[in-house]
Amino acid sequence: MKCILKRTGETLARDVEVADTYFTRLKGLMFRRGMQEGAGLLLDPCPQIHTCFMRFAIDAVFFDKNGVVLYVAERMKPWRFGRFVRGARYTLELPGGSLAGRVKKGDEVVLS
Repeated sequence: MKCILKRTGETLARDVEVADTYFTRLKGLMFRRGMQEGAGLLLDPCPQIHTCFMRFAIDAVFFDKNGVVLYVAERMKPWRFGRFVRGARYTLELPGGSLAGRVKKGDEVVLS
């Protein structure tokens, strides 16, 4: 699955893994050594994240069921707790620094 920023047509992640069960969401990216460029993890449902037991920083895009971005967290370091994002259905986790300010609140993302 891919995730595309509708406003610009840019691909945010070309290889998106889905975590849609309790255990896959719970494990998330914990204990991994890193993420490859172009990879992403889509958590469904997920209005809040943490980076406990992670070894690398991540970027995260929180969006609603219609793909509207509600919040963006860039370069979230290991052992941090993110804020609860009201209305968020999905969270896309990406390698830290991959967003570089390209995604803003109110943008739309498309999963295909």
